[in-house]
Amino acid sequence: MPILHELLWGNTTIRYALHRSERKKTLSLRVEPDGSVVVLAPETVPELRIAAIVRKKASWIVERLRRVGDVPPAPTPRNYVSGESFQYLGRQYRLKVQRGETEGVRLSAGFLIITVSRTVTAAERPDHIRSLLIDWYRHHATERLSIKVSELSGRIGVTPKTVLIREPKQRWGSCDASGALRLNWRIIQAPPTLIDYVIAHELIHIQHPNHSPTFWANLGRVMPDYEQRRETLRKIGAGLVW
Repeated sequence: MPILHELLWGNTTIRYALHRSERKKTLSLRVEPDGSVVVLAPETVPELRIAAIVRKKASWIVERLRRVGDVPPAPTPRNYVSGESFQYLGRQYRLKVQRGETEGVRLSAGFLIITVSRTVTAAERPDHIRSLLIDWYRHHATERLSIKVSELSGRIGVTPKTVLIREPKQRWGSCDASGALRLNWRIIQAPPTLIDYVIAHELIHIQHPNHSPTFWANLGRVMPDYEQRRETLRKIGAGLVW
């Protein structure tokens, strides 16, 4: 069972749960999405030493807790019915579901209109609509993100080996050692400035595979306001996952 501890850092009380393990060789500290602070430590590390390490990391912990608190709660589950709101390129569109002979999705006058086959039952409809929407978003992501990659590649001076549209669970994008750029189709819902941030971030990784000071310096030269864009994406990101 974890042991609960707390320490005072200025006017802030930091509470953390201490977990010990015989298999643990080094101490680690993390702030969970729910705002809890967890310390994992070997059996042999004294509690005073652990408290000193937590105090040394207090500024980082408080900043992480602030950021966790700033993130809006995850949106309620979608029902995929008329009236629900979906985003595309940063704009909100209302879903309008209708029945018809030819299935499809289109934008019109502020609505995301989706036509569902008359043969689809009421029980099947939510999953079927979600599938149609994902196909539509992926198609547009494949077209638009590739154009964005081409534009930003010229500015940055790098060329990815290939551009792949994928659906990772936790990343907006990634770039491997071979130069293959992978982008999450869901980012096409975000405003263009945030799409540019994700793509530029991954393109810089072709030259600098880790998040070294040189990496951030190069990203800053291409995109001086990248920190603001990154923070905005962090705040709205949960709303883009459904």
